[in-house]
Amino acid sequence: MKTIFKSILFILCVLPAIALAQTTITGTVTEQSSSLPLPGVNVIVKGTNSGTSTDFDGKYEISVKNGDVLEFSYVGYTAQEITYSGQTNLNVALAEDASQLDEVVLIGYGGVKKEDLTGTTDLLTSEDFNKGPIVSAQALISGKVAGVNVTTGSGAPGDGQSINIRGAGSLSLTTQPLFVVDGIPLDNGGVGGSRNPLNFINPNDIETFVVLKDASSTAIYGSRGANGVILITTKKGKNNDFKFNISSQTTVYSPVDDIDVLSSNQFRTLINDIGSPSEIALLGNADTNWQDEIYRTAFGQDHNFSALGSAFGIPMRASIGYSEHEGILKTDNLQRTTASLNLTPSLLDDHLNIELNARAMYTENTFADRGAIGSAISFDPTQSIFDSSSQYAGYFAWLDAGTGNQNSLAPTNPLALLDLKDDTSEVRRLVGNAKFNYKIHGFENFTATINVGYDTSNSHGRTITSQFIPTADDTFNGARSSYINNSDNKIFDAYLTYKNSFKDIHNLTVAAGYAYQSFEYDNFSYDSEAQEDGNQFEFIDKSKNVLLSYFSRANYDYNGKYYLTASVRADASSKLNPDDRWGIFPSVAAAWSIHNEDFMQDSFFNELKLRVGYGEVGNINGLGDYQFLTRYQGSTDTANYQFGSQFYQTYRPEPINSDLRWEIGRTLNIGLDYAFLNRRISGSINAYRKETTDLIASSLVDPFTNFGNRINANIGNMENKGLELNLNLVPVRTDDFEWSVNYNIAFNDNEITKLSADQPQGGISTGVGNTVQVHREGESANSFYVFEQVYDASGAPLEGVFVDRNGDNIINDEDKYIKEDPFGDVLMGFNTNVSYKNWDFSLQSRASLGNYMYNDVQANRGVLANATNNSILSNIHTDYYNTGFTVIDGNTAVSDHFVQEASFFKIDNITIGYTLDKLKNTTFRFYGSLQNVLTVTDYDGLDPEINLGIDNNFYPRPRSFVMGVNIDF
Repeated sequence: MKTIFKSILFILCVLPAIALAQTTITGTVTEQSSSLPLPGVNVIVKGTNSGTSTDFDGKYEISVKNGDVLEFSYVGYTAQEITYSGQTNLNVALAEDASQLDEVVLIGYGGVKKEDLTGTTDLLTSEDFNKGPIVSAQALISGKVAGVNVTTGSGAPGDGQSINIRGAGSLSLTTQPLFVVDGIPLDNGGVGGSRNPLNFINPNDIETFVVLKDASSTAIYGSRGANGVILITTKKGKNNDFKFNISSQTTVYSPVDDIDVLSSNQFRTLINDIGSPSEIALLGNADTNWQDEIYRTAFGQDHNFSALGSAFGIPMRASIGYSEHEGILKTDNLQRTTASLNLTPSLLDDHLNIELNARAMYTENTFADRGAIGSAISFDPTQSIFDSSSQYAGYFAWLDAGTGNQNSLAPTNPLALLDLKDDTSEVRRLVGNAKFNYKIHGFENFTATINVGYDTSNSHGRTITSQFIPTADDTFNGARSSYINNSDNKIFDAYLTYKNSFKDIHNLTVAAGYAYQSFEYDNFSYDSEAQEDGNQFEFIDKSKNVLLSYFSRANYDYNGKYYLTASVRADASSKLNPDDRWGIFPSVAAAWSIHNEDFMQDSFFNELKLRVGYGEVGNINGLGDYQFLTRYQGSTDTANYQFGSQFYQTYRPEPINSDLRWEIGRTLNIGLDYAFLNRRISGSINAYRKETTDLIASSLVDPFTNFGNRINANIGNMENKGLELNLNLVPVRTDDFEWSVNYNIAFNDNEITKLSADQPQGGISTGVGNTVQVHREGESANSFYVFEQVYDASGAPLEGVFVDRNGDNIINDEDKYIKEDPFGDVLMGFNTNVSYKNWDFSLQSRASLGNYMYNDVQANRGVLANATNNSILSNIHTDYYNTGFTVIDGNTAVSDHFVQEASFFKIDNITIGYTLDKLKNTTFRFYGSLQNVLTVTDYDGLDPEINLGIDNNFYPRPRSFVMGVNIDF
């Protein structure tokens, strides 16, 4: 009996073990289209913590039992689930996630799948954007796109950026790209008192940027797309339960460096060595670093809230944001409040899709007087900020011995400029549009689209100057000037789209439509001093221009292998005369998806596409209104005409050019898109040639043939040639760890190929009317045009000695020569992102090679005479000890000694974050970021990156540290 009991007990114990016995299974995971092994694939027994990942050869080994479900997952690929049923070897092929391949990219008046693009188009999503204290939308993509150069105007909070795509395309018109936000082409001019016309968009609201670079992509926008097009799409609502986001960050800004001027001790030594007794007696007893006094550690804060979901069956998203940022220049401040609302209802069984967008901005600006920067550089460091006996609210001032007022040739106390001048503005902007897409019942291949938009801006600003500010005017009792600016931009688009597939291999999309856009401006300004003096003190400036267009585009692809796109746009602008008002801008592009050919099925390429495109665009952006008509300008108050005892303002006609016509840009582009090793390596290569003809520039006219001696005329041609390479790498990708790298490099060569006469450019502070740049045929735009400095045996420049390049024994303008230009020949961007479990790290950096800068501060302040001129003492630049220059004249100021190479490498941003997602339905991300981390350059000035290459009292870019939190729930 006992033996039987033991036997039964043994059976009861062993049977479950047998039933639950596990088997080790092995296999290989490959990429479906190429059959290449996939390393790092996660293999998990569903519903358990048991799992593994494939090795470098795609192999795996895991213990399973009958009935277990194995999950195979890999980023960028569709996951698979397979039930184990006794196999000893299980091989799996994963297919790429079709949702990524089918991603729709906007191309203007429609969109195409990403894999179907034929033009040079770069897509950046919110995951690609730069991190850090981003106040302006343009900064999100700096260094991210090959051939796109983003340069911040200054270090002031929210200041505008200059964006250049594939080199300068014009001499006198705007070279900025067209921005289109949710289908609304913007007017990039902005109103008075606005730091940046794109500040109305909260960067947190932006979903994607699409950069259209070649004319085959931009021609659908006609004249608006002459300098490239940047399409901004904001975040939209989704048809699900509401989700909320709160983000908050605090920023600390600090100055990075100072201009190299003499310290108080160095300055005392200098004046004691070279000064007369009366000049030495002017020295003070203080030790004042004026640059330290005008700059400060500044603070900023950003707070944003958004809600996304579905209300009453309507997908919606709403957001509100508040930003406040101090500038490192004292008294500079920006406060901005933004709000946005997006609704995307669908009606009539989803035949009618509606998109309603509205966003509003209110900004309060306090502008610091930037004259304080130059004043701080030149002000005597031995003087105190305050003088108890001063008549100017206690601020020290250099007085004229005769009048007792401030010396008219002396710099004004920089702290007085900041504290006794109040320059403020309020800017309001509302941008909204309603877009209706109707898939016509009974004709479902046709979609009718209407887009109506309105962009209105209003600004009020005033400058109040205290009666106590140092001035040479003994009648001055304070001043007030003010302005009111209004801008209205109205848009109406209507187009019909036909889309159909034939025999599943022919795919055709055709769109044709009409566009109307009007721009109206109404500006008013007031000047109290002019009123006090009995002069004209109110000014009214109203204008309007209209752009009317017709456009069409056809996209065709055969079996996912061969693609053809053609478009044409006809633009008519009221800025041009009726005979030359219309411009026709065609484009054509073709692409071959080589990787989809039968002979490539066993290759390791995931994508290999060859593209070629040609297009034409026009440009009159930035041209004044109605220059083909006779316009009348009121005379100045000193030129009124007297009848009896009354004075009457006269009017004179402005110069006219009835033959003014479009600038025309023609671009040929050849490109290659590639991806291989399971898209671990991807990118593109583009070569282009962009020719601009009929360039508009200022031209001399014969005397007595017009109402002036200069008019705008079509007098030149220009060419840009370049090569762009973009490389994306994912060296490591697992569930826990991912490392991605982006590197882009662009080469561009700019040349003016035709120009009837030189165009002087680049005004400088030394001398009256001096320039150091020129537009000249055969050279790059804005080339430096200077004298060649002669140096002694030790390498020191000889003052006033220049090379007589033409050998006529006279140094004059005939001896000037072209020395380089301010544009980088090579632009690079390097960006990397690393994530490990809940940690993330990102770094963004840029480089520019071959750009040059004219150091106006050295040229103007680096001479000995400036220390004791005009019966006052002024500080000088330490470059004096390198040059020994004693006086500054017109020739010395235009010496190539001051044209310096300004190539640079910059680390723009480093960010480290941690995501806490253990809390139910709530995710926290904490992060810290350092901006303007490092600049490596041989340039002697404050910053090697200044637009157009003239370094003159530049508002320095600060270094900033950010701490922030992002909460999703």
